[in-house]
Amino acid sequence: MGAQSDKNMTLAGHLRELRNRLVVCIICLIISFLVGLHFAPQIVDKLTGLGEVYGYVYVFISPQELLMQYFSVALLAGVIITLPVILFNIWAFVQPGLRKNENLLFLSAMIFGLICFALGVLFAYKVMFPFMLHFLIELSEGSKITSSISVQNYMDFLLSIFLVFGLVFELPVVSVLLTQMGLLKPAWMKKGRRVIIVVIFLVAAFITPPDIVSQIMVAIPMVGLYELSIILCTFSLKLKRNRKQEEEE
Repeated sequence: MGAQSDKNMTLAGHLRELRNRLVVCIICLIISFLVGLHFAPQIVDKLTGLGEVYGYVYVFISPQELLMQYFSVALLAGVIITLPVILFNIWAFVQPGLRKNENLLFLSAMIFGLICFALGVLFAYKVMFPFMLHFLIELSEGSKITSSISVQNYMDFLLSIFLVFGLVFELPVVSVLLTQMGLLKPAWMKKGRRVIIVVIFLVAAFITPPDIVSQIMVAIPMVGLYELSIILCTFSLKLKRNRKQEEEE
């Protein structure tokens, strides 16, 4: 495969390499799925345990519902386990066609993108999700209505929260990439700071329970990520300009 990573490779050679890399990724995904399926009951028990602490009781309302959640969790675990392999093969496939600076930017974006997404999921798991569960169960106190939560609805809610915060934490990486591509400037981000902060609080109000505390808990990290994005974009732009000056000299 290394010998095929030549800039003069024919279209048939590129398609052959793409096929080989897809086969490798699919095999890894299948193996990872089977591993995830073995541990799926423990993973579901761990995730539902977050709600059991606050008194949530779970039910499944169709015979196959719990089994389908095991499959869903196994597939998600398989994708997570296989993701480094997938990203490596993407990088290896496009790397011959990239210049040195573009190659470094692409590789850095993938690595830091993974790290930022993992940090977002960790923040949701450790901070936001327990807080939301506690707040929502408190709303039912004093009510005659008891909570029997569908396992599917609970897992969908949990995974959506993980996805939202994982994507939110990608803001610095996306901002730096757009800056390097010339589509975003730190000056624009500084100028629009007040408007963006208002938008952030509106988004936080939309994705959180209707109380000011949870909105602030979501909005403050988002504002912090925005400010971090400005710093990283400013630094990235300086590096880009210095590199351009060196090339001209």
